Order: sequence, then structure tokens, then C-alpha cells
Amino acid sequence: MDQFLITLIGGISDGAIYGLVGLGLVIIFRSTDVMNFAIASMALLATYVALELHVHGLVLVLALLAGVVLASLLGVGIREVLIRPLGEGRLFAALVVAMGISIILENLVLNLWGAQPRSFPTLINGTVRIGSWRLQDQRLLAILVACIAMAAVAYLFTRTPLGAAMRAVAESPATARVLGIDAQKIARIAWSLGLALAAVGILLFAPQVGLAPTAMEVVLFRAFAGIFLGGLTSMTGAVVGGLIIGVLDNMGALYVSASFRDTFVFAIAVLVLLIRPQGLFGRPVFQRV
Repeated sequence: MDQFLITLIGGISDGAIYGLVGLGLVIIFRSTDVMNFAIASMALLATYVALELHVHGLVLVLALLAGVVLASLLGVGIREVLIRPLGEGRLFAALVVAMGISIILENLVLNLWGAQPRSFPTLINGTVRIGSWRLQDQRLLAILVACIAMAAVAYLFTRTPLGAAMRAVAESPATARVLGIDAQKIARIAWSLGLALAAVGILLFAPQVGLAPTAMEVVLFRAFAGIFLGGLTSMTGAVVGGLIIGVLDNMGALYVSASFRDTFVFAIAVLVLLIRPQGLFGRPVFQRV
């Protein structure tokens, strides 16, 4: 029972991180119709910079904040320089550009910091005893920080004029323009917010696995699994889907096999999508043919 509880909490902790990255993906996708495959690579670069700042004497908390700000600015800059010039409706072109950006950033990290894995410091040390097992305080902190970030995003989208404008652009950019909403401004805010959330997720995940040029691909793939499971256009679905993937991943490693955990997780996700293609919280789209 103790092992089950430890595994469950660990799954929730991992799932909260997947949910944060997935939430960033959904916010960008709903506001600009761009699926940002480079989101994890952008956040990874910012995480390396945060670690470098800390190594050179900056307090860890400030280094982490600097990493989040850098990721946010990087997202806006890349969107303005490389994605926006493609024009509206160029979804496939934007997808290819995003994948290219991901490869470029991973190679940049490789050339600057090398392929050797690096450890990343934890914000808090210590463990909590559950029966005969121990759980790292860092995992509980990841859950707490993710919950605060998700609650802040929920408040933004449901209780503020900016959130209302972002929802309007997500529903219909053309109608939003008629109402006087600057869609380009909203797009910049969406990329900034999406990258900030992804950076928070990667910074919380880095102490568990360390840093390497391709270390965060596992987060990206599970975040994608979470948003497809929860619903591609649903922010609630991104969070819930990420949590489900995290719990399934840890439970699969414990009760099935660590070697087949990916097979187990994605098999469950595919089965759910076969039954409900729009995801758990997505809405079915009907087109006249």
C-alpha cells in the first residue's frame, strides 16, 4: 500500500509537469493555430542558462526566474521572426519551422554545454516518510508550484479582460478583429505565457533527471499524449490528460514493466481516443461536406 501511494504521488508530480507543458502548448495552439514542437527545446535552453547563472553565483530562485523570463522572451522573439512572417493558415509550414527550431536549439545546447549530463539543484532538500518508503520534498513542491501556476492561468482566462480577449481570439480570430481585439498582440502574449509555463515545468523536472541536450523529449512526448488524451483545444484537458499520463506512466513501471511503460501508457491513450476521438474534454467538430 505504501509503495502504491508513493508511486501515485510520484505520478501526480510527473503528470503536473506534463500538464504544465501541455497547457503551454494548448494556449499557443488555440491562439495562433501553431503546434509548437520546439517548446521543450526552448525551455531546455532557458534551463541551461538558469543553471549557468546559478553556477556563477546567482541565487537559485533568481536564476530560475531568469530562466522563465528568458524562455518567455525567446518564445515571443521566435514567433515574431520565424513564425509570424509565414502568414495565417500556413499550419504545415509553421509545424516544419517549429521542428527545425527544435533541432537547431538542441544542437546549440550540445555545442555550448556538451553532451555530458549535468545535475540540476533542487529548490528544497529532504524527504517525507510514508510507511517504509520515502518521497522527495522536491516532488511535492512540483505539485504545489504546478497547481499555483494552473490556478493563475485559470484566473487569467476566466476573470480578466485579457483572458476574455484571448478566449475570443481562440474561438474566432476574424470576429475578434471586428470587435477591435489586436490578434497579433494576443498571439505574442500567448507565446510568452505558453513558454513561461513550459519553462516552469522543465525547471521542476530537471532536478529529477538532470540536463542533457535531448533530456526533455520525454516531457514533450508525454505532454502531447496528455493534450491529445484530454482534448487538443481544452486547457482543462491538457492538465487532466497530463496527470493521467503521469500516473499511468508510474503505475505501468510498477505493475507492468519499466521496459514497457511507454507501450502501456500510449496503448491506453490510443484506446481512449478510439472511443472518444476528440479527447476527454474536447468538443467534436462537425463540417459540412
